[in-house]
Amino acid sequence: MIGLAPIDGVVALAILAKTLGYGAALLAMGGVLFTVLFAKRAEESVLRFARHFAVGSAIVGLAVLALRFGIRAARISGMGFEGATDPMMLGFVWDSPLGTAAIWRGVGELAILAILLPRVGQRIALAGTLAIAISFAQVGHSLGQPKSALAILLVLHLLAAAFWVGALLPLRKAALTPTGADLLHHFGNVAAYGVAVLIVAGAALAWLLAGSVTALFGTAYGLVLLVKVGIVSALFGIAALNKLKLVPALRAEQHDATIALRRSISMEMLAVVLILLTTATLTSVTTPPINL
Repeated sequence: MIGLAPIDGVVALAILAKTLGYGAALLAMGGVLFTVLFAKRAEESVLRFARHFAVGSAIVGLAVLALRFGIRAARISGMGFEGATDPMMLGFVWDSPLGTAAIWRGVGELAILAILLPRVGQRIALAGTLAIAISFAQVGHSLGQPKSALAILLVLHLLAAAFWVGALLPLRKAALTPTGADLLHHFGNVAAYGVAVLIVAGAALAWLLAGSVTALFGTAYGLVLLVKVGIVSALFGIAALNKLKLVPALRAEQHDATIALRRSISMEMLAVVLILLTTATLTSVTTPPINL
């Protein structure tokens, strides 16, 4: 397959670590965005839950960041897992774009811990959210040309994705509260704008990296990207079902509406995991057609 790198044990571990790191970053960012955007609409128990899982996700993200250094050192050393602790290889990784990205992401995830502080903590956490998004533009496929356009589009894409992903767990919890139906309805209205940003930025990124429609069907990058698009489309379908049917049913206090909605949100979460796994694969073992 054109543009597909070999996959061994180290590469498989790298993909899993990336998936976990992506998920932790999006949850940390999204938890902060949720608490800021819905501070006046969500009950305190839901906001507290969002703050706590944002902090927990940031801590997991920091741990995964350290793990990825060792995995990257193992990949470039050619020594397998033995290279993960080689000082020279770790130095090479630190001096690479991954090192720059790690600084941005590490600082951002540490800043998100401030969300537990009153007043100024929220502003610090918001700055951390932006820093994490910027960190992704320091490494990977976004280093291609045009670099500035790719970086801006990626940051917008990630912020929109974080807003959605980070809201799923709090919304699932909110479905059990007296004001949950109104919060879910309001989220659906706001999320429409986020989805628009997600789609436009994602499509523009795909076009810049693929270069042509034919490249989507003739390269490993294109085929994996199409798989991702298919899963994202399914996710949009579930979200539409929630907005048009299940949330109105919850507001009307229909029987079993809460159970159905929480089950549907769980399906969204599963779709997100698959999207993250596909994205990690895309950025680990494929090469964008414009770079072939």
